[in-house]
Amino acid sequence: MGVRRAVDAALDAPGNHKAPIQTFGPLIHNPQVMKLLEEKGISVITEIPSKGSGTVLIRAHGVPPEIKQGLIDAGFDVLDATCPRVIKVQSIIQRHARKNYASIIIGDSDHPEVVGLLGYAEGKGCVVNGIEALDRLPAFDKAILVAQTTQSTVFFNEVKNWVSQKFPHYEIFNTICDSTERRQAEVKQLAQSVDVVIAVGGHNSGNTQRLAEIARLTGKPVYHVETESELDMQALASAKSIGIAAGASTPNWIISKVYRALETLPFQKGKRWKKAIFAIQRYLLLTNFYVSVGAGCLCFACTRLLSIRDFLPYVIVSMLYVQSMHTLNHLTGNKEDRYNDPDRAAFYEKHIFFLTFFALASGGFGLLTALTMGLGPFLTLFAMSLLGLSYNLKIIPKFLTGGKIRRIKDVPGSKTALIAIAWGVVTSIFPVLAVSGKISIGAILVFVWSTGMVFVRSAFFDMLDMQGDRIVGKETIPLLIGEKRARRVLKRLLTVLSVLLFLSSAIGFLPSLGFFLTLSPLLMLLMLTSYERVYLLPGVRLEFLVETHFIVSGVIAVLWSLFSV
Repeated sequence: MGVRRAVDAALDAPGNHKAPIQTFGPLIHNPQVMKLLEEKGISVITEIPSKGSGTVLIRAHGVPPEIKQGLIDAGFDVLDATCPRVIKVQSIIQRHARKNYASIIIGDSDHPEVVGLLGYAEGKGCVVNGIEALDRLPAFDKAILVAQTTQSTVFFNEVKNWVSQKFPHYEIFNTICDSTERRQAEVKQLAQSVDVVIAVGGHNSGNTQRLAEIARLTGKPVYHVETESELDMQALASAKSIGIAAGASTPNWIISKVYRALETLPFQKGKRWKKAIFAIQRYLLLTNFYVSVGAGCLCFACTRLLSIRDFLPYVIVSMLYVQSMHTLNHLTGNKEDRYNDPDRAAFYEKHIFFLTFFALASGGFGLLTALTMGLGPFLTLFAMSLLGLSYNLKIIPKFLTGGKIRRIKDVPGSKTALIAIAWGVVTSIFPVLAVSGKISIGAILVFVWSTGMVFVRSAFFDMLDMQGDRIVGKETIPLLIGEKRARRVLKRLLTVLSVLLFLSSAIGFLPSLGFFLTLSPLLMLLMLTSYERVYLLPGVRLEFLVETHFIVSGVIAVLWSLFSV
């Protein structure tokens, strides 16, 4: 929580606080994050100049009070990103120092958090990192014992036993961060259940080092890596199960890259057909072809619900439109893919000309197909295509919004909503307009179901991509309302969609196919719950599974068509 808070504060600072933006010391112990901040123009200072300007962020580890005051006196605006758990320890030390207590800090003397904590002891603090160092301390009339928030719980328990035996009058405060404590307990349990443990985090990250140490105590091989490039794939190939642990300062996109690299191991050492299937899955996702097939299947289900017999032209239009728009969207707005899906970013850079041609050709064929259906369908698809193409373009005059919103993309939450509406229109409204030109109650109900299903799909992917989206400044719905709240909203929406289909068929607005298609949102609900309980992990297989829900809708519609005659 403290690390995330500090990084979010740094990412939000440009444009919201006085420039230049700087941090006092490295914001967190992770070189990849520090490089990212450097790319965004956020530099690091290690000394207080006689005169300064702009904004200085105090790192998550905190600083001594004289440092903070010195930055203010030098003329900086100070943005305090100290972790709230660290602030709590600072307060404990300061409160007792004023009562003439000595403060014994269990931690690493050169760690920035400990340096900051010492500053609140008012000269009555000491740092120890072992039982021998404790033995060398003088006896204090009054003393408190606190721990660095990322300290090893095993060692701190040893210290507490030592104190209770020799100096029972000392006051002990268990200040190890509860998330650190949980992570250390979990990595021990994890290591016992797998063959190998990968600890992901900066090599100078204390809490990542402790996770690796705790895992090694179980006797299992442990590899501490900063990025996926350090993985020894040959050494890992023989492992049947691999556990991944990550330090508090390790960003999600680094963990994801490590997992995606490890995800390929079973297919590299397995049979050729397994490797081929995995490669095909990844290729279908990278090219958006599987997404477009899903759109075609969803459209087929919609046409069956609407009793439209000549479904093939509308299925083709849906596939071509989605293929074109999704590919162009990745081509023109792929900054977030650097963090959310580096493989996709690399794939698009490598095949940019082919993908551009393929996207434009798909869009062109879609429009030609729509033109054969009449002017109304053509204009509808043309307007939707223009809207999709302009999503990443600066089309809003600067004077209207003060320059903050120049593109449709800049409107908070617009991505998820517009993708869902576009799919809903092309899979349900477009066929109705082409056939009759009138929108019935049934058509509205089908549009709501189709749009809702795509909304859940897009919002779920936004939840997986929250950190990368925040880095590039994209405000998706999960970022606006929070991940937990977003999950609750999606679960309720899926429940509503199931009930909507069931009642619509029961009342007679839709055919009996609606009863069977309630399975589609229920399966999505099951998948969302499985992800929430960590039964499913982000990667190729999860992404493929999400897109398969639309294929399932098409299969259900095919089976209903065959057996309902």
